Amino acid sequence: MLRRSLRIPAAGFAYLLMAAVSSSAMASGPDEFADVAVSRGTRAGPGTAATRVIAHRGASRYAPENTLAAVDAAHRRGFIWVENDVQRTKDGRLIVLHDTTLRRTTDAARVFPGRAPWRVGDFTAAEIARLDAGSWFGKRFKGERVPTLAGYLRRLDHNGQRLLLEIKAPEKYPGIEAQVLRELRTHGWLDRAHVRSRLVVQSFCARCVKTVHELAPQVRTGILGAPDVSELARCAQFADQINPRVSALSSRWLAAVHRLRGPHGRRLEVYAWDVAKNTTARSVRARGVEGVIQ
Repeated sequence: MLRRSLRIPAAGFAYLLMAAVSSSAMASGPDEFADVAVSRGTRAGPGTAATRVIAHRGASRYAPENTLAAVDAAHRRGFIWVENDVQRTKDGRLIVLHDTTLRRTTDAARVFPGRAPWRVGDFTAAEIARLDAGSWFGKRFKGERVPTLAGYLRRLDHNGQRLLLEIKAPEKYPGIEAQVLRELRTHGWLDRAHVRSRLVVQSFCARCVKTVHELAPQVRTGILGAPDVSELARCAQFADQINPRVSALSSRWLAAVHRLRGPHGRRLEVYAWDVAKNTTARSVRARGVEGVIQ
């Protein structure tokens, strides 16, 4: 049985990405950040030689993370793919937020001072909708709200963007996998066009990823973390991507991942995260990783 807690391989040399340009230069054009085939001129999309840079929680360097402002900031800067996190409120609504508590990125502690530790699942959607999710990042974002998943999907469609969706802490929200899929279906994200090239669902929980695959086998999926080499073949039965912290990578591990094909017949892809701000897509491509989440 696949272990739910995945080990980080210690063997091999550290996978280091070298900075080629400053972070300000990286923001100057879409060739470093957009979903474009920068290496061989091939079509961008799943299974090609394209190197992608996925906007982590939206363009979270330029706008408050996981908000519609961050989606739009990513769009303006040429990001085609964005990553976000989905969780569930006390009354069963799906919202977009990274932390499992509201304290860091909203004013929940001020609005609801007696309700520490401000867990997402302890608040209704209406209560969360009252919170300011932008002022912590900058005054001009005052009044930005925590979006619902439905609102987030509508904005992505409006902008023509694509989605790497993380199901956050699924152990806290029993049945969230099926609920997320229902929401995606309701808003048209399980049609052929979205499933083929605009959507990947991922989680740190391998069991959650397996459940998503079983419920909707047409959907591309990813496991966050770096499963041990001995576990990769099992993972490849239900995951199309293995997405580790960049510091966990080694040449041996990458080679083992790339030898395998996922449930849709394509070679497993690797998208690294926790990457230095001034790292470029070109430096990632040189190491054989399909892309970065940053």
